Amino acid sequence: MTATQAAAELRVTPATLYAYVSRGLLHSEPVAGRPRERRYAREEIARLKARQEARRDPVKAAAQGLHWGGPVLESAITLIHDGALYYRGRDAIALADSATAEAVAALLWNAPAIETAGIFDQPCPLSPRRIAQLRACAEEPFALLQAALPVAAITDLASFDLRPAAVRHTGGRIVRLFATLLLGRPAREPLHRCLQQAWAPNRRAVGEVIRAALVLCADHELNVSAFTARCAASAGASPYDVVSAAMATLKGYKHGGAAGHVIALAAEARTPAAARAAIAQRLKRGEQIPGFGHPLYPDGDPRATSLLRLAAASGNEAAWRPYRVLTRAGTDVLGDAPNIDCGLAAITAAYRLPPEAPLILFAAGRTLGWIAHAIEEYASGKLIRPRARYIGPPPV
Repeated sequence: MTATQAAAELRVTPATLYAYVSRGLLHSEPVAGRPRERRYAREEIARLKARQEARRDPVKAAAQGLHWGGPVLESAITLIHDGALYYRGRDAIALADSATAEAVAALLWNAPAIETAGIFDQPCPLSPRRIAQLRACAEEPFALLQAALPVAAITDLASFDLRPAAVRHTGGRIVRLFATLLLGRPAREPLHRCLQQAWAPNRRAVGEVIRAALVLCADHELNVSAFTARCAASAGASPYDVVSAAMATLKGYKHGGAAGHVIALAAEARTPAAARAAIAQRLKRGEQIPGFGHPLYPDGDPRATSLLRLAAASGNEAAWRPYRVLTRAGTDVLGDAPNIDCGLAAITAAYRLPPEAPLILFAAGRTLGWIAHAIEEYASGKLIRPRARYIGPPPV
C-alpha cells in the first residue's frame, strides 16, 4: 500500500503513520526508481488496525479472537510468522528433514537433556491382554486409539501427577501406547519406525516420509484441537483425558478429517480438465474445496510444500499424477495454494499407505503438541472460562 492508502486505512494522518514506522510498529519499503516513495505491507496494516479496534471495543475483539482473530493467550511453544512455522524458535520445516518425533517432543515439552532419554524408554501402560480386548471392541485404528486412552488413564496412576517432569513422562507413555496399538505388538523403536513396520514393513525408506509428516503435524499454535486440549488441561484433566478431548475434536471433517475429502477429490482428478471440473462442481454446490488455502499462510502452507515434494519424489508416478494435476487446477481456479491436508493425502497415495494414514499421522504427531499445551496450561493454574454474550429472549 502507498503511504496515503495506509494512512487512510488506519484513519491517521501521514505524520502519525511515519511516527508508527519510527517507533517500530510498522515497516516500510522503498520503491524502485522512486526514492521519495515508500510502500507498506497490507498484512502489517491489517494487524495494526486490528489492535487499534481491540482497544476501542475489547468485547468485540474478544469475540473475533475466536475466529482467526488476534491472540487470546500467551504460549512459548509455536510461532507462525511471515509464512514460516517454528517450534520454540526452531524452523519446523528444517526439523522435518532429520528430527524424530521423539526429539521434537522433547523440544516442545521443554525437556532437559538429562531427562530426554528416559521419557520414551518406558513400557506401554496397558498389558497385552487389555490391548487384545480393546482390539476386539474397536477395529478401526483411530477408534482404537480413542478407546485406549481412558482405559490407560485408569491404570496409569502416575498420570495424575501434573508437574512438568511427570507430564513429560506420561506423554512418553502415551506415545508408546499409540506405537504399540498401531504396530500390534510391543513397540521399542521410534514412532515413525513402528508406523513404517505396520504400514510398509518391507519399505524402510517410507519410514523417513512418515517421520517428516509426524514432525510437520506436531503442533500448529492455537488450532481448535490444541485449544480443546488447553481447556481440558485448565480444568485439571489428566494428560490422557487432554489427548482424548483433543482427538475427538481432530476427528471433525473441518480439522484432521479433511485429508479424506482430498483423497476423494483427487480420485476425480485424472486429467487437468477433470480436476477443474471436479472443483467447479463442488463450488457450484456451495461446498468448500478441501486441501487448499490457509488463513495463516496467504502465500502457501510450507508444510504442504514439504510433503508434496516427498510425494513427487516417491517414483510412483501413477499415484502422484492426480495430486500434481489437482494442485495445479486448485491453484488456478481458487487462487489458493495446497495446505497440509493435501500434502498428507498425497504422501498416502504416493507411498501406498492405508486410507486411515492421514488422520493417524495427524493424531500421532499432534499428540506431541497437545502434551506441550497441557504442560503450559497446568503451569498457569488458571481455568479457561470465557463469557458468552446472551442474545436470547429476555427473562420473564
